Amino acid sequence: MAQRIVIDPVTRIEGHAKITIHLDDAGQVIDARFHVTEFRGFEQFCVGRPLWEMAGITSRICGICPVSHLLASAKAGDHILAVSIPPAAEKLRRMINLAQLIQSHALSFFYLSAPDLLLGMESDPASRNVFGLLTAEPELARGGIRLRQFGQEVIELLGGRKIHPAWAVPGGVRASLTTASRDHIRSRVPEARATALDALGRFKRLLEQFQEEAAVFGDFPTLFMGLVAADGAWEHYDGYIRFMDSDGKIIQDRLDPARYREYIGEAVEPWSYLKFPFYRPAGYPHGSYRVGPLARLNICTQIGTPLADRELREFRDHGHGAVTSSFFYHYARLIEILAAIERIDMLLDDPDMLSSRLRAEAGINQLEGIGVTEAPRGTLFHHYGVDQDGLITKVNLLIATGQNNLAMNRAVAQIARHYIDGNHISEGILNRVEAGIRAFDPCLSCSTHAAGTMPLHVVLISSDGAILDQVMR
Repeated sequence: MAQRIVIDPVTRIEGHAKITIHLDDAGQVIDARFHVTEFRGFEQFCVGRPLWEMAGITSRICGICPVSHLLASAKAGDHILAVSIPPAAEKLRRMINLAQLIQSHALSFFYLSAPDLLLGMESDPASRNVFGLLTAEPELARGGIRLRQFGQEVIELLGGRKIHPAWAVPGGVRASLTTASRDHIRSRVPEARATALDALGRFKRLLEQFQEEAAVFGDFPTLFMGLVAADGAWEHYDGYIRFMDSDGKIIQDRLDPARYREYIGEAVEPWSYLKFPFYRPAGYPHGSYRVGPLARLNICTQIGTPLADRELREFRDHGHGAVTSSFFYHYARLIEILAAIERIDMLLDDPDMLSSRLRAEAGINQLEGIGVTEAPRGTLFHHYGVDQDGLITKVNLLIATGQNNLAMNRAVAQIARHYIDGNHISEGILNRVEAGIRAFDPCLSCSTHAAGTMPLHVVLISSDGAILDQVMR
């Protein structure tokens, strides 16, 4: 008698989704799916808007990673204006993107995933959250909160506000860094660096007790994709697209991000509003690839900062070729936080950070533009068409979480097959299924979240509609 487990909603992620797990007559998992149940429609309601408004509009797509959309949109605008922005503007954009990586990764690790790692997958769900972490590990939790605050402060000092800044524009940026702001950021760097190093040490010491999770939380061969610099180094703002396989072999390199449709296809499924991008030469669904911190650390030759490069060498000991377990997304995030702090510290000494030459002025010179950058969760594409007056005629947004969609579905199935056997699902097993999704840090939301808790009601139902088991939060 076939059965189905439904987890709706999935908790401690950005947005709303559910998981269904299908069992056969013997209680064995035969399929599992990660459904994205919200529909937002940004691509449609941007049509008709002026190009100049797009950076401000699309930064509202998400309250967690607004800077990523702001920059990708501004870069698409640069393309349409056919300009090279001033060097100071590029460096300032790089700094705000580094701050975005810090604040978003800190949110993911300390607020959403650390309760599982430090309090235990089987711990009481009523306290398995950031408030429980503050009680059990007050120093670490406070450090994580202040680390995220550091990233948000840099964003505010550059962009004028922590959330949804309308600072980057086609052709450059609106304002530079002030001397007082530079000095304030510099004063916060040592504490931020110490927190990142402490969190890395704590995570590495925890790995011994999470060997089972590391082996089944999305550990399988896929491709990895992201931006790299011209010399193959870690990149977060510009550069070339690189694809690598799970053996660590580069299969395509120095690809032009503006020609993404030649190597990335987008499929749809009737049970999810999230698209399913795939590596076009391999076809769908075999062309599954992963993006984000795990992919970026796999594909780069080096990071280019001393502390992060030291950590990268140690990180790579966990793979044969590429590091393939999605559990190590957590590890990669912490290394990227450290790298971002080091790079911000380096940029603070650059005189261009105080420059007033910030914007290239131009009109509509091309009718199509593509902006690509690395968001915290992976490579982000904004593709716009405009008319001669600069009004938007088409929009395609290729979001990082969507590019992980095939891998997330496969991870859910792998975790479910490992832990679920029979008609009953325990709280600890349920949390591990969700934790496998949290490792990817999917961002499905369209705005900020209100304070409070999300309910969870999981029901195991037989094919004839009988309730076999249920778990409620």
